[in-house]
Amino acid sequence: MTHEAVPADPTSMDELACLISGLSVSEGVNPTPWRGLIVVRANRPIARHQVVYKPCLCIVAQGRKLAYLGDRVVTYDPENFLVVSLQLPIEAEIVEATFERPFLALVLEIDPAMVSQLILDMEEADPASDTIRRHQPAMTTSTTDEPFIQSVIRFFRTLEDPVDRRILGPAAVREIFYRVLLSEQGGSLGMLAHRDSNTHRVSRVQRFLEENYAERLDISTIAHSSGMSESTLHHTFKAVTSLSPIQYLKKVRLHQARLMMAHTGLSAGEAAFRVGYQSASQFSREFKRLFGVSPSRAADSLLG
Repeated sequence: MTHEAVPADPTSMDELACLISGLSVSEGVNPTPWRGLIVVRANRPIARHQVVYKPCLCIVAQGRKLAYLGDRVVTYDPENFLVVSLQLPIEAEIVEATFERPFLALVLEIDPAMVSQLILDMEEADPASDTIRRHQPAMTTSTTDEPFIQSVIRFFRTLEDPVDRRILGPAAVREIFYRVLLSEQGGSLGMLAHRDSNTHRVSRVQRFLEENYAERLDISTIAHSSGMSESTLHHTFKAVTSLSPIQYLKKVRLHQARLMMAHTGLSAGEAAFRVGYQSASQFSREFKRLFGVSPSRAADSLLG
């Protein structure tokens, strides 16, 4: 059910950049009147850093950004938007931004219930379609075409008036995700809603790891909880996330420890113990390898 992409008109991207700029009151991450939508401004390149992405749609109107996950690197810019269908610990880098022409982007959270209903409606309209059932990794990019960017502009226009936002906003967001599902990588988003998909299976494993990261977990325990064999779990998890289950668990533990130290003042040793490490020295080594700073500088490493 994919449609042939019509490249976005540069004037349309300029219009979206102006709309984002109007909501970006300061450099960095800015909230908006719409729950689940943030806008981002950067007046200079930002070095590669650790960040956790929730399931979301990322659209760059101006500038360029890179995302690193395992051995994968993807670029998103005005020509390509990013879809993240699972919560992922990635590395991000803004490579194109100046004060005169800042990096401007939006991040819109994915509502799985809405996506599921959209898929049902699309399959009812075209029962022969199987495009959204294709296997896709959990982080992909698609071409930013003109119909898609116009749907995003219409959504942003509804934010200007509280009544428009309440009445027209939901339909505008629905159209945006409909356009995503029609894109060449729409399967990445569609798989999130199919309970028999690898993406859905991996999301259950992620939930188990995030709820039990402080416990002693090995691949056998994780596989048993998922109902998969160790080899199937490893292959499926890595195909979707580009990480092994143990690599993902390590990142979850280290991100949680960083938050604990930054926000509650815990020492490195206390944080290490609370997230499941048995060795404080191993924790310190792995923390510095991931974040580039020692645990004692945890607050400084929160780049967002």
